[in-house]
Amino acid sequence: MVSIAEVKDAQKAWGEGIVAIATAHTNGGDYTSLATDHVNTLYAYQMGPVLFKPTLAATDQFRPTFETAISYFVASNNACPEDQGFAIQGWTNVRFENSDVIIDGNTALAMGNYFFTSQEGSEVKVEYTFGYIKDDNGGLRIQLHHSSMPAESN
Repeated sequence: MVSIAEVKDAQKAWGEGIVAIATAHTNGGDYTSLATDHVNTLYAYQMGPVLFKPTLAATDQFRPTFETAISYFVASNNACPEDQGFAIQGWTNVRFENSDVIIDGNTALAMGNYFFTSQEGSEVKVEYTFGYIKDDNGGLRIQLHHSSMPAESN
């Protein structure tokens, strides 16, 4: 059974991974290896289909493969030419605010906002829905990732 604590730990690991990738890119480190590890350890591509709709994807709006996920995060493999590398934008922090988490046996759904802190200290708010599934080792993997920019209020 998935717990709320496991979901929060998975979210923390995801945010720390994005910051580690951004930091490595800024410092001339091996950010592509970090991104590969990020996707391999946090997403469920090795287990079956993954539904991934990243925030800034318009032409290739869905990312069903490991290669297209890596392209979104670091734009290193030209799998999706529109990509600019979301994870290499210099983020210094990521924090999650869950609206709610639904636990259903070995799966969980979380929805809310996450906030990305720029190098200048400003935050970018993004809406997300993540679906998690337990892997054979008991770890949570992302099987559903949908994120979008909030609608502008008038």
